[in-house]
Amino acid sequence: MRTAEIKRTSTETDISIKLNIDGKGQYSVNTGCEFFDHMLSLFAKHGNFDLEVFCNGDIGVDAHHTVEDVAMCLGQAFLDAAGEKAGINRYGDIILPMDESLIMCAVDFGGRSYLGYDVEIRTGKCGTFDTELCEEFMQAFVRYAKINLHIRKLTGTNAHHIIEGCFKALARTLRKALTVDETLGGALPTTKGVF
Repeated sequence: MRTAEIKRTSTETDISIKLNIDGKGQYSVNTGCEFFDHMLSLFAKHGNFDLEVFCNGDIGVDAHHTVEDVAMCLGQAFLDAAGEKAGINRYGDIILPMDESLIMCAVDFGGRSYLGYDVEIRTGKCGTFDTELCEEFMQAFVRYAKINLHIRKLTGTNAHHIIEGCFKALARTLRKALTVDETLGGALPTTKGVF
C-alpha cells in the first residue's frame, strides 16, 4: 500500500492528513470550511483515495491559510506515498463535464513543479468560500507534490460547478498518473533513469 501521514502545525493552522493512494475512496474531512470539505471529499471519492484530513485553522480571518496549508500537506502526502514512482503511468488527463462546465486537466507526476491555470470564475464567492482559493489550492498542491499540472475551464458559468469540476478532474488525472502499469516491470517511466 502506498500511504503517507503528514502533520504540520503553525501559528495559523494545525493539520493532520492520512492518505492511501490505493484506497477505496473512503474519506473523513474536517477543515472548518464546509465548501472546502465538500471539495476534498469528492476529490477522495473520484480519485479512489482513502483520505483523512483534519485542520484547525484561523477561519475567523478567512479560509486562505486553511486552504493553502492543507494543499501543501496534501501535496507532500502524495509525493511521499508515491515513493520511488516505480512503474507508474506518470501521465494522466481528462476532459470532465460538470453540468454546464467543462474542465480540461492534465498532469505529469515527473518531479517538476509547474501550474498552468486558466480557470475564469466570474463571481468572487461560492457561499462563504473565496473562489480565488481554487487557484491557491492548486498552486500549493503542485509545489509540494512536485507535479506538472495544467487545468483549464473550457466552458462554464456556475462557480460551484467550475470549482467542483476542477477538483474532480484533478483527482481523476492523479488516479490515472499514479496507476501502476504492470507492463513496465517496475521501471521508472523516464529515459533519464531518475526523477
